[in-house]
Amino acid sequence: MVAQIKPSRSFSNELLQQYRQQGDVPADTVIAAVVATEGPTGLRSLMTWLADTTNMQPVSQHPAVQDFFVQQAKLPAWADVERMKRGMAFFKKHAQQIGLTLGFYSLPYSYLGANGAQVLWITERIKNDTARRLQETGEWVFAVNNSKEWETGNAIVRTLKIRLIHAGARWFSLHSKRWNNDWGFPINQEDMAGTNLVFSYIVLLGLRKAKVAMTEQEEEDYLHHINVVDSLNGVVDELIPTNLREAYNLNRAIAQRQFRSSEAGIGLTRALLNAIATQIVQAGAGKSGLTQPETIRNLAAGEMRFFLGDRYADWLGIPDVPVEKRLISLVNRLPIFSTLIPAL
Repeated sequence: MVAQIKPSRSFSNELLQQYRQQGDVPADTVIAAVVATEGPTGLRSLMTWLADTTNMQPVSQHPAVQDFFVQQAKLPAWADVERMKRGMAFFKKHAQQIGLTLGFYSLPYSYLGANGAQVLWITERIKNDTARRLQETGEWVFAVNNSKEWETGNAIVRTLKIRLIHAGARWFSLHSKRWNNDWGFPINQEDMAGTNLVFSYIVLLGLRKAKVAMTEQEEEDYLHHINVVDSLNGVVDELIPTNLREAYNLNRAIAQRQFRSSEAGIGLTRALLNAIATQIVQAGAGKSGLTQPETIRNLAAGEMRFFLGDRYADWLGIPDVPVEKRLISLVNRLPIFSTLIPAL
């Protein structure tokens, strides 16, 4: 039996360059409306509510915000609910390993996009409050992969909140007097598509590297589920890969255009390594024999090199440190993301 070749779109340099100049019009329109009536102070107040994961009701917010949550809280027409359920079941089955992959592979991989990383660098929160950002990211990832969160509608609200946070960050970046237009539009569609891949395709690549057993159907279902999430998060359909082959093509196209060493990427990776070490010490990993932050940091650096490869690791300034093989088995017990989140 001859294997069926999947149809696949290509993602040209011209196409990606076009989307590099485009943000998220519906979300950006909301931010513009808030600033027009309430100024930057009103936007800061909105950002505080958006970051609050305990308050899911926009009733006290600007009318444009309320309308956004009504109009955008819909699954895309191509969403397959059964595939989404299977994708969430796949996540639950491999949650611990996916958490590790996110910390050691996905996040540093995203920092390779030198232009896109500038938003995180300029806003400074990720480098100054990295541990909290890790927790927020973990909360969102586990929430959108929890079927109960979809039943209550909270998964959609959480995602739309993040979508508006991105729009707010775009506004502040553009008005920071530090933004260089050569980087493209802040949090543009190309960078958003790349982030989609970080939470879907790159996770799957990481699981493959870790030799996690999974079927192609499981991979495709997980990709589809995260695609739905990222459509809700404002990524245009033209930059959402419909299958693994397209995900490969899109990932390679973005990497060729955007990946290189940068001060932002190196600084963000350093902050991530430090946060991981601090988090694990505070979580009591010493019970497993890991008591020194530097030892944990070296283990984390070694794992990042394993996933990224030496070329990318060098671009991010990840230390090439010797790691004792007897300690490698402990890495799978490091509480990246997963200890911060209730069981699914």
